[in-house]
Amino acid sequence: MSAAISASALLGIGDVLALLRPDFPDVTISKIRFLEGEGLVEPARTASGYRKFSHADVQRLRYVLAAQRDLYLPLKVIRDHLDAMDRGLEPPPLGSGAGPRVPRALVSTDGLPAADDFRATGERVRLTRAELMEAAGLDEATLSAVESYGLIQSGPGSHYDADALNVAVTVAGLAAFGIEPRHLRAFRVAADREIGLVAQVVSPLARQRGPQAAERAAETERELAALSVRLHAALVKAGLGRDNRG
Repeated sequence: MSAAISASALLGIGDVLALLRPDFPDVTISKIRFLEGEGLVEPARTASGYRKFSHADVQRLRYVLAAQRDLYLPLKVIRDHLDAMDRGLEPPPLGSGAGPRVPRALVSTDGLPAADDFRATGERVRLTRAELMEAAGLDEATLSAVESYGLIQSGPGSHYDADALNVAVTVAGLAAFGIEPRHLRAFRVAADREIGLVAQVVSPLARQRGPQAAERAAETERELAALSVRLHAALVKAGLGRDNRG
């Protein structure tokens, strides 16, 4: 949950105590140090050893203190919540009794989320297998089958990213119409061909030098991906229209 922050914005432990005291009158410097010792917050250290807290560290402490005071949660459960939030999940509303949840922008039920929202929210999301299945509505057998056909892959630490979640949600939607994972192998093959075609166009741009070269290559890749999806949808729609007219 820690965020990059300029040195001038870092706070000493006394400043943190002053910020927390209005909402948590019983908090002490010893309590903050104890929570640090338990690994629930990790402030930076100066060369002389003084603790320096970011505003993200303060928000983390607020969450811990509120979870203890309002929900009586043990530190182990709070630590699990913080770990999930570090992996990009949204914190639950305190008092709801729920745990961290997958960002709603990543499980849109009315199609793909907006590109900007998806990138901003999804680029840091890392889900466990259980979290992926719960968010997408897939059971273990279906997820295993999807993985066996190469539609979803886990990443470092056996976690799943936002793209894996997007595929899983889509697979679950198709499954509601009786379309099984084995029927989706053709999509994987077609996607690989499209990826190869896009790579042919983007590779020369990526090899160019200059500060804007990488940005131009990434933007071209996004535009080609969007156009390929649009073409695929248009062809399927046109084909179904011909079948219905026939």
